[in-house]
Amino acid sequence: MSVPQSSFTPPPGTPIHQLAIKPIFDALEPREKFYAHYCARAAWHGSRIIMRQVSPESPGIFDFIMDLYHACDGKWDTLVTQSNITSEELERFLEYAAMFLCNLGNYYGEGDQKFVPNLTAEALQRIASISQKTKEGLDKIIGPLLAVPPFNLGYPSKSAQSGYYTGTELMSQKEIARVSEAMIEHSIGPENTRVRKLIQDGKPIYHLLQASAETGVPANGLHELANDIFIVRGDHSVEMSNICSDLARAKEYVSNSRQTRFLELYIESFSTGSLEAYQESQKAWVMDVSARVENMIGFIESYRDPAGIRSEWEAMIGISDPGETLKLKRFVESSTSIIRQLPWAVDGVNDGKGPFEKSLFEAPDFTSVHALAVCGSVVFEAANLPNYEYIRENYGFKNIVLANRLSANNNPNLPVPWVDPSELEHFRKSTHIVRFLTTAIHELVGHGTGILLSETAPGIYNFDQQNPPISPLNGKAVTSHYLPGQTWNSVFENLAGTVEECRAILVSEYLMDNKDLLCIFGYTNTSEITADDLLYTTYLNIGVDGLQALEHYNFENQAWGQVHHQAHFSILKHLLQDGGGVIQISHDPNNSTLTVHIDRDKIISHGKPSLGRYLCRLHIWRCTADISSCKEFYEPMCAVEGIYEQWRQIVCSKPRPRWKFTQPNTFVDGETVEVKLYEENNKGIIQSWAERGI
Repeated sequence: MSVPQSSFTPPPGTPIHQLAIKPIFDALEPREKFYAHYCARAAWHGSRIIMRQVSPESPGIFDFIMDLYHACDGKWDTLVTQSNITSEELERFLEYAAMFLCNLGNYYGEGDQKFVPNLTAEALQRIASISQKTKEGLDKIIGPLLAVPPFNLGYPSKSAQSGYYTGTELMSQKEIARVSEAMIEHSIGPENTRVRKLIQDGKPIYHLLQASAETGVPANGLHELANDIFIVRGDHSVEMSNICSDLARAKEYVSNSRQTRFLELYIESFSTGSLEAYQESQKAWVMDVSARVENMIGFIESYRDPAGIRSEWEAMIGISDPGETLKLKRFVESSTSIIRQLPWAVDGVNDGKGPFEKSLFEAPDFTSVHALAVCGSVVFEAANLPNYEYIRENYGFKNIVLANRLSANNNPNLPVPWVDPSELEHFRKSTHIVRFLTTAIHELVGHGTGILLSETAPGIYNFDQQNPPISPLNGKAVTSHYLPGQTWNSVFENLAGTVEECRAILVSEYLMDNKDLLCIFGYTNTSEITADDLLYTTYLNIGVDGLQALEHYNFENQAWGQVHHQAHFSILKHLLQDGGGVIQISHDPNNSTLTVHIDRDKIISHGKPSLGRYLCRLHIWRCTADISSCKEFYEPMCAVEGIYEQWRQIVCSKPRPRWKFTQPNTFVDGETVEVKLYEENNKGIIQSWAERGI
């Protein structure tokens, strides 16, 4: 099936949201401002790392945009006369440039689909004619800039590409797996690596590129993993050096010894490439509770690696809001009683939580922050970190909500084509509240629950191996667990990310009838928007999110571009098949419409039990390393065929506007730090990046 190039161009009029920060930044103490400034500088230095992880051409596209900005001194309108282009062509270029910068690559951070400028090659060449440097810059990237295919990110092929697997020839999945086996044999973690395939003397060799400021052979002398697989340190070495330099400056303004400790370990990890040092940094980081200036930085999420093991650079620096955080802390205090209401809980076992939970739920730090800098392919709404399970179980974890990102959801002008017009007013008044509450539940109880039944060392188990837990799925003792050295990601591989997100989403939706929980945030049966209103909107959201997710299913590769969307679709599909009519989708093919309908009377009687059945399956399979059962059930639940393919075509014909965010910069001015905001338009986004100087 051929795809028109126009379907790969950014839609005009994409909403732009400014991350509000100035009042809360200005309230910081001078020392805290300097600490935030240098942490933010370190965060932004990772931008080019992300671009390289996306596509070989992305760094060149970035340089081309920046060179154009400087060539016209930021006065874009002068290009109309100087480069002989129309105002419409200029606007199309600015739309593309801003979208590229907000995704840090030429593939959408949400969905991994390629996008190209809605311009001809000849129009781009006229734009580039403003200087010799921009002409040469365009010549280097114009081919891959406009080429479709590739359609999306994925295992390297004729229709997909990946910045994690590079080289002169395409790398097969078998080759990628062989490199992974050699890494496991030598106990080398994959998170901060890429793989490059070269041909030498007619034979392939593989360089395992390890991110580090340092180059050369590691201190332990390990260089050759196999006769054709070699470690090469120094991937992103310039950026890693700059990151370490600014982290060292930030260390001069810390608030406590814990911050000194994790900054030192960040620097050690990013200098040497040591993932052991990074894990130690996370142990110190989770102990730094109630930080006024919060951070998360490193190679964190493996969503975009088709193999599901290599992680994208990501960094966020935020400033906590005490008032917003207080409600979240009250939620944390009630978390143990909430966990007892999940479908695998057993009265009288493990304090009522059941055998598939940790014996002690350590209340984590839960902070609402206003983001000062988010360096990533998406500006995310919340996070639950670290991702290392043993650290979470033994040291704890943090939940962070980005308040100035979540506020973008409260936009009454965004189109909602899947909601009946009679319900639009209610939906728009309440959906942003539901998204905030489900995000909070998702991070705390969703990602925070569960124990991986494991043989932690030969002959040592974290459960009673002689009397294993009884599975609520079949009433029999479980027969599988994690073996020594196995992790959630290594066992579930490319399913790990989407199954875990699906589990966390289900937890949040399952608990939205909990009126004690909603009361913490001020929603009761007598509030202006009632608890029952929010429960109803939760199920409308299930339908809306499940349908909208189809936009992120790639028909050409029969693959999902984003793990959260894959999860949302599977939940809708499960409710349609198993929910007893609690949710229905009316489909009018003649008018290309889809409308979500919820039977309010069936939410508690049919909807909640159906969500519970799905949730319980995923949870038990995750806890017991039962990949075969999970794969057999989950993959068909994510399949897009038959009527769902017809729905996908309608959804793709009405693409949802993709957010763009304008973010601030900070600058040292003598003895203080000033924050600078930018206009909420494409020119403002480009200017903000030009002034970051990265």
